[in-house]
Amino acid sequence: MHQQQAGMEMKFSVQAEQPQSQATDSGATYQADNQSTVVPAKFIATFEKKEDSWFALSQIPTDLSIQVEDITFYVHKFPIISKCGYFGRIELQPPKSNLSYDHKIDNFPGGAETFEIILKFCYGLPISLTANNVAVLRCAAEFLEMTEALEDGNLISKAEAFFTFVVLSSWRDSITVLRSCETLSPWAENLQIVRRCCDSIAWKISHETSTIGEITNGEKWWFNDMATLRINYFTRIITALKAKGVIPEIIGSCIMQYGEIWLPITESGREGIGSNNNGSNELQWNIMSGRSQGGVIGPTKEQRMIVENLVSILPPQKEAVSSKFLLKMLKMAIVCFASPALVSELEKRVGMVLETADVSDLLIPNYAAGDQGKLVNSTEEHTMHNIDVVQRILEYFLLYEQKQQQQPGPLTISKLLDNYLAEIARDPNLPVTKFQFLAQSLPENARTCDDGLYRAIDIYLKAHPSLTEHERRRLCKVMNSAKLSLDACEHAAQNERLPLRTMIQVLFSEQVKIRATIQGKSQIETADNSDQESSGSSTNKEVKMLKMELEKVKMQMAELQRDYSVLQQEHQKQTTKRNSSGWTRGWPNIRKSGLFNLKIDREETDESENRPNQRRRNRFRRRQSIS
Repeated sequence: MHQQQAGMEMKFSVQAEQPQSQATDSGATYQADNQSTVVPAKFIATFEKKEDSWFALSQIPTDLSIQVEDITFYVHKFPIISKCGYFGRIELQPPKSNLSYDHKIDNFPGGAETFEIILKFCYGLPISLTANNVAVLRCAAEFLEMTEALEDGNLISKAEAFFTFVVLSSWRDSITVLRSCETLSPWAENLQIVRRCCDSIAWKISHETSTIGEITNGEKWWFNDMATLRINYFTRIITALKAKGVIPEIIGSCIMQYGEIWLPITESGREGIGSNNNGSNELQWNIMSGRSQGGVIGPTKEQRMIVENLVSILPPQKEAVSSKFLLKMLKMAIVCFASPALVSELEKRVGMVLETADVSDLLIPNYAAGDQGKLVNSTEEHTMHNIDVVQRILEYFLLYEQKQQQQPGPLTISKLLDNYLAEIARDPNLPVTKFQFLAQSLPENARTCDDGLYRAIDIYLKAHPSLTEHERRRLCKVMNSAKLSLDACEHAAQNERLPLRTMIQVLFSEQVKIRATIQGKSQIETADNSDQESSGSSTNKEVKMLKMELEKVKMQMAELQRDYSVLQQEHQKQTTKRNSSGWTRGWPNIRKSGLFNLKIDREETDESENRPNQRRRNRFRRRQSIS
């Protein structure tokens, strides 16, 4: 249907009927409002336009001048009054000396170009009704009160018939008329032109698109036409589609394509990390309008209105739109300073589908709107990315999973968060508390392996060399060394950026893993030996290979134990040095003093005198015990 209508433009030629009159040899007599006017048989000859004036040339001189916009029309009263109740109702005054017109029309629908077509119709000349001009002619005819009461077949009835029977039956013509109504407010709304077009378009979509297969495999022929409409008309059609029961996936796909065309394209990039820019780590965010050829612009009221309307018509189902589109809408809502309620709604929607998001989409710049539409870094927060928004999205995700009584997928959300932490860890202005709090947001059972978290912590430690030992230990507590792989343990054991306590824990975890590996291989060896005895198919070569591998593992374990003992000794030395006080270090000097030697000599003398007496007492006690 749409292919046949795509290249077709319906035209309908109409001609004003001559007014009912009494014919004479010299002309016709027309009677209206108790006034009689004699009109010659050949009333008009040609029309001529000179600069800013439009003249009706005939045998009778013109007796009425009308100004519309910047153009003055010199016409005759009779053909105008006979078809336009507007001019018959007003009192036309003769022009003053300083004015060149009798009457001026303000806010005329369609302007001077449309009024020229109206004049041709009033003079009985044929005009063409098309989908491009039927709406504006219908509004202009309503303005001039061109009703059937003045003449049968007047312009209102002809335009209404063309719109009802020709336009509304065609998809392409309905779209064209709806686009032409953008500049006809409020006339097009009051005459129900917009409503009837929207209902007709929604009816055709609901009947032609009934299954999801048409949206995925078929041509999205109506998506592009819908994207040419303004947001208020698009919203009304989507609302009508919801009422007609169109599936959410189709509505969501149409909304996403509309947003791709009308919303700006955001391009963000980091500069300053690992580059020679004098340490200026700034995030650049360029906004280019999707409706223009180029140029960087700032947020506009129209963009905010588009975001607000698109969010209001989003289907409630989580599978209706993608997480990428929702995050783009969230960025634009923040850019355009949308209401906090709208931003919160988008954060909740993103939280529902966070497991399908990409790390690059989560990198939301942290900025404030400067003068002349330029985006600059915020004065309150100096971080390059908006960490608080992602934190709230993650909380909404966990809350949604809890309501659904589901556990967060360990291979999706934990990997996504660890990769996001690795990206933001390069920011030199990111506080360690905010990084730590975000890393601890997931529950303990959400991660089966902490290799990604260790990578993010290592990147953060490398980008923040000025951290204190206490801050390093507190940050590394987020990581569970028991969940590190052998490769990660080997890297962490040699990482000088980690605190000593963390390195000891990593070494201990590595020993446990090696022992588990040895026990597992021993069990495999025992099982292989039993299979050899039962079947006799195994060879001695395989047994030797297993023994060699076991010896290698034992040697590695011995080396790790030696390294561990050396680290323990160094740790004890450092602890002893810290615990030693000033009076302890001065003890040898006190022992060398004369007072101390005198005291020691007296104690030794008293001890030597008391020894014989002590021996006598012990012997006496033994005798008593024997007796």
